[in-house]
Amino acid sequence: MREHATTVFGEMSALAVATGSVNLGQGFPDTDGPQVVKDAAIRAIQEGRGNQYPPAHGVPELRAAIAVHQKRFYGIELDPVTDVVVATGASEAIAAALLALVDLGDEVVMFSPWFDLYAAAVSLAGGVRVEVPLTAGAFRPDVDALRAAITPRTRVLLLNSPHNPTGSVFTRDELAAIAAVVAENDLWVISDEAYEHLVFSGSEHVPFCTLPGMAERTVTIGSAGKSLSMTGWKVGWATGPTDLVAAVRVPRQHLSFVSGGPFQWAVVEGLALPDSYWSDFRDGLERQRDLLCTGLVELGLPTTVPQGTYFATTDVRPLGYADGWAFCRDLPGRAGVVAIPHEVFHDDAEAGRPYVRWAFCKRPDVLQEALDRLSRAFA
Repeated sequence: MREHATTVFGEMSALAVATGSVNLGQGFPDTDGPQVVKDAAIRAIQEGRGNQYPPAHGVPELRAAIAVHQKRFYGIELDPVTDVVVATGASEAIAAALLALVDLGDEVVMFSPWFDLYAAAVSLAGGVRVEVPLTAGAFRPDVDALRAAITPRTRVLLLNSPHNPTGSVFTRDELAAIAAVVAENDLWVISDEAYEHLVFSGSEHVPFCTLPGMAERTVTIGSAGKSLSMTGWKVGWATGPTDLVAAVRVPRQHLSFVSGGPFQWAVVEGLALPDSYWSDFRDGLERQRDLLCTGLVELGLPTTVPQGTYFATTDVRPLGYADGWAFCRDLPGRAGVVAIPHEVFHDDAEAGRPYVRWAFCKRPDVLQEALDRLSRAFA
């Protein structure tokens, strides 16, 4: 695990504090989620629900709410008793799924750039990561390259759509082509869908397990932190067929055992919020996306406008930088803004070298301040 000793998010967030910079690096909102959900957490604490160890696999009411959520939005049928497990955030659910499904030396294929947790969790499981680059600039899945990357040692496809860090949302046709490769090679799939509700106009989130033949081989990951803008609560889950969820439950209960009891009760109420919450949440974030992306383009930065998530990507070469790392390390002192270099999301650093990720899950006034600082620095 030595290569994973530090993370870019810790380094850049510390740099933001030290320099008084606007932090567009780490992906967390700077406003809280719905008051009714916060009130539910307070009420649970006051009523003594969850202050002691909750059930190891999650509060039954939350597992039921997750199953209802999957049925409500996607038509997915789940038994909350056997097909759902609650975790300490989507991160723990992903790590537990990899520990459950990967043996020493098994290959885990993932599209790059990838969220840095993936690399660390594959190492923790004793697996070998194999990256398949998304197409440069447009960041779409290359299914031929995926097929070519599969070997007899490949065990798992770790899939992520809506995709962090690029903001791509894979289309139904793209996912169907990926599913064909999965079926041909008899792979397990861990589908990280933490950003499922952060999908913007013109795009659609298609859960991978809803594709023909994929339900029985897919573990789906969800996140209350992302869906309810309560990232510090660290409530996530894994769902899927009984046998795979049973496998995930084993290592998961030996990681954190349990966590966030009162927050689990609050998430029950959060997942039941009316359709207006989900549409208003998405529309507000879309406006923040447009504000940031328009400003970045006006600065002369080629910008891939994301279809989902919190993140936009730019090519920094027009500003005279050949290297995203150099740009991001120079940026706090030069402009008072922090971003994240794509290089850290690749094994082949060259593939990510000119790209930088910006988080737009911040208040509009904060985004505008960041753009004003950038404009003054690069005028």
